[in-house]
Amino acid sequence: MGLATYFGRVLRWAVLIRPVCPRPDIRGLFSATAIGFTAVVIFGRPGEFVRPYLVSLKERTPFSSQAAAWLLERIFDLLAALLIFGFALAQMEGSGVHAGPTFAWVMKAGGWIAALLGSLCLVVLFLLGRYAESMQQRLLSALSALPATWHSKLRELVAAFVRGVESTQSPGLLLSILLYTALEWILIAACYVSLFRAFPDLASFRIADIMVFLGFVSFGSIVQLPGIGGGMQLVAIVVLTELFGASLEVATGMALMLWIITFVVIVPVGVIMLFREGINWQKLKEMEDRASV
Repeated sequence: MGLATYFGRVLRWAVLIRPVCPRPDIRGLFSATAIGFTAVVIFGRPGEFVRPYLVSLKERTPFSSQAAAWLLERIFDLLAALLIFGFALAQMEGSGVHAGPTFAWVMKAGGWIAALLGSLCLVVLFLLGRYAESMQQRLLSALSALPATWHSKLRELVAAFVRGVESTQSPGLLLSILLYTALEWILIAACYVSLFRAFPDLASFRIADIMVFLGFVSFGSIVQLPGIGGGMQLVAIVVLTELFGASLEVATGMALMLWIITFVVIVPVGVIMLFREGINWQKLKEMEDRASV
């Protein structure tokens, strides 16, 4: 099921790049996605740029258009994570969570931060979609103080991002993106439920409890350290031990398995795709360097 979430990302990416590539090769997108997330596991978050870089090569489109698609994907994922986090906070009283005064304050502050981030994302999408040209000029004016090389690259990225946001104003395209985003997060939630049911000490958790856990961990996954994952595991351990009273051993085992089924599961597929594409580790690192410059 973990692999299915990556295929869901492929389908959504195909919709996101439809304005510049009406008929993308799904196999090529899956290969780029598998290799890209393998790079994330190996190199950390800078590896995120490998996927749009590979797609731009395969589909013969500007890298800026694929980087813009990546930015849009991040925004929709952030909005989905914020929605789940808000649901988790609303379900706190009816779940098995036992938060102390300190954690209660953190969760309250987190609720305000989540609401602020969500509102900011929606405002940015609305303004760029409704007032695309003027907003683009304002963004470019704000970037004018940067060095010429950086300004040129960011100019292309901003223009591509604005075009991508404008395309989401199409009801059909926006609906497709929202549906694939919902599908993606339903699959992720199903992975979490299945994993909890596989742990005897955690099998009694209700769906509301698991959604509380998912709401917190979805933010921890923003941090990804090379080779070891990062914030997701730490948040998983803290939430299970401090909020649900799980033992450190059980929480650590869950955090490790969570990392495996959400990130590491794609690595064997990514390695196979690397060999099929004739890419070795050195070339992958060079791609990551070129894409992130």
